[in-house]
Amino acid sequence: MTQIHPTAIVDPAAVLDATVSVGPYAVIGPHVRIGAGTRVGPHCVIEGRTTIGRDNTFYQFGSIGAMPQDMSHKGELTELRIGDRNTIREFCTLNTGTYKEEGITRVGSDNWIMAYVHVAHDVRLGDRTVLANGVTLAGHVHVGDWAVVGGLSGVHQFVHIGAHAMIGFQAHVSQDVPPFMVAEGNPMALRAVNLTGLKRRDFSTGRIATIRNMHKALYRKSQTLELAKAEIEGMRGVDADVNADIDTMLAFIASATRGLVR
Repeated sequence: MTQIHPTAIVDPAAVLDATVSVGPYAVIGPHVRIGAGTRVGPHCVIEGRTTIGRDNTFYQFGSIGAMPQDMSHKGELTELRIGDRNTIREFCTLNTGTYKEEGITRVGSDNWIMAYVHVAHDVRLGDRTVLANGVTLAGHVHVGDWAVVGGLSGVHQFVHIGAHAMIGFQAHVSQDVPPFMVAEGNPMALRAVNLTGLKRRDFSTGRIATIRNMHKALYRKSQTLELAKAEIEGMRGVDADVNADIDTMLAFIASATRGLVR
């Protein structure tokens, strides 16, 4: 049977897998769906149209699925969807979406979300990301797989952060950060390729060499973005992984909404 502490309040309409555990004084609303093996800590509130996958851990005092902090929101029925195996620490706030986009805030799987993190409406958080203590993601922010955002950093609305990117401590992220790169500071600046992260993920020497060449094309040569894109396109070869990295970079540039940090 589902392990629900007697002081917790779980709406009878909520759907919880039999292996879910709910801690003392937690509150779970009627439109919540929670998958197998997920643990909900003490005093955690999960409300709204929130769907949660399996084997997630929510620590105490979280606010999950509350209405978006958007003054144009008029109570429309929007959603929060969370994947599997995420760790969400104390005092985190994850809000539902708005109809300005698709009406859904999306959190992927295997993410490590530290204390006091805010995930605003319509955010798209990928898989295996790390959001350190106090990170604030404003509305409509997209964060790619394996990205790391340093503590106390603020990410402006509509900013995109690419896969495998690294954002330094206390950064003011107001422009899009390309995949595989390191950015930091206020004002923010692009520093280098995220070599440490790529090596930890077993990127081959050839892949890293191509990523460094993409960095040079974008940041070390005095050329327009269009010329840099053409140069990156010309780096293709027979290595499928290298070509996939090039696709990742070019797709990111094409979808950038705030302009690349350069």
